[in-house]
Amino acid sequence: MPEKVKVRDRILNVATKLFYHQGFNQTGINQIIAEANIAIGSLYNHFPSKNDLLLAYLKKQEDEWFEGLEKFSEGANHPKERILRFVDFRIEQQQQSDFSGCPFIKIIAEIGTQDRKVQQLVEDHKYRQRMLLHGLFRQLDYDGPMDKKLLADNFFLMVEGATVNSTISRNIQALESVRKFIKKMIS
Repeated sequence: MPEKVKVRDRILNVATKLFYHQGFNQTGINQIIAEANIAIGSLYNHFPSKNDLLLAYLKKQEDEWFEGLEKFSEGANHPKERILRFVDFRIEQQQQSDFSGCPFIKIIAEIGTQDRKVQQLVEDHKYRQRMLLHGLFRQLDYDGPMDKKLLADNFFLMVEGATVNSTISRNIQALESVRKFIKKMIS
């Protein structure tokens, strides 16, 4: 017999699917209630507002993103391999989501920066990615034309831009170009 999903998790799973594919503003509370097959009181017992549900969604995305990267990078022991896996992971995410893009970029693009808590979660997620890359680049045996921190920052920005580009163009060419560039730089 399948394990019963807890109400809170069911709500969050439905909201995750809808917020990511349909958008936060286009998703109504009634739709979440209907698709999660719950009573309105159950939703508000777990999430006092739609914004609280959004914050839980972003925290879930954060956890899943870093867990996914870690799992994807298993077996890559050298920093160069892990750097390349970073962009490979983004490529895989784009392909698996049918080029739906980064959930953090999408939320900020949709709702803007008026909500300080949302803005902070998005900033923290991107900062954590940057710090991960700084650590990997610091470990490289590299004496190229720019310092490792600058190279890590530019790599991060290239991957971010290429992810947006691949969402728009619905192909991975931009991400593959970033991969080729960084591979050449750190060889």
